[in-house]
Amino acid sequence: MEDETRRSISVLVNNEAGVLSQVSRLFSRKGYNIESLAVGTTDDPVVSRITIEIMADDPHIELICNQLRKLIPVRSVKMLKPENSIRRELVLLKVLAIDAGASDRIIQIANIFRASIIDVSPTTLTIALIGEESKNEAIVDLVSQFGILELVRTGMVAIERGTDTIYDATKEKGEFDYGKNVL
Repeated sequence: MEDETRRSISVLVNNEAGVLSQVSRLFSRKGYNIESLAVGTTDDPVVSRITIEIMADDPHIELICNQLRKLIPVRSVKMLKPENSIRRELVLLKVLAIDAGASDRIIQIANIFRASIIDVSPTTLTIALIGEESKNEAIVDLVSQFGILELVRTGMVAIERGTDTIYDATKEKGEFDYGKNVL
């Protein structure tokens, strides 16, 4: 697959047990590795939003979106175009800061990247960073010289710019509902 690029898919699902397992099994059955996965409830507590990133080309991403739409707990699916969406990831980094000089340099780096120092101990600093993957990778590379004790990432979350939403008529859902009410 030569034209594979990283694609973001937003999926609205019923907030019930086993939904994430159904969605992830679909990707596994189709042979796709999920690069990033983030799940959380929406403004409606009975609905969760899943943001999934995979490496795929155009025909295969359409196929996987169509398969997602057929799952019973899935309410809506939308592939997010990179030029029309905002993607962010939260990274928490616990960095070794053995002396005041190291602490000062880590704080300077955090300030340059508009990151926040969220915890301080006599020998560590914990940094919170929200941003694009490339920005997050850059700060991880810079502070790695001090010693990263622990790192945790949320996975990418994404939303469309402007007035487009996953709820609007552009979600291309209706024609794929035929398999849901057959039972």
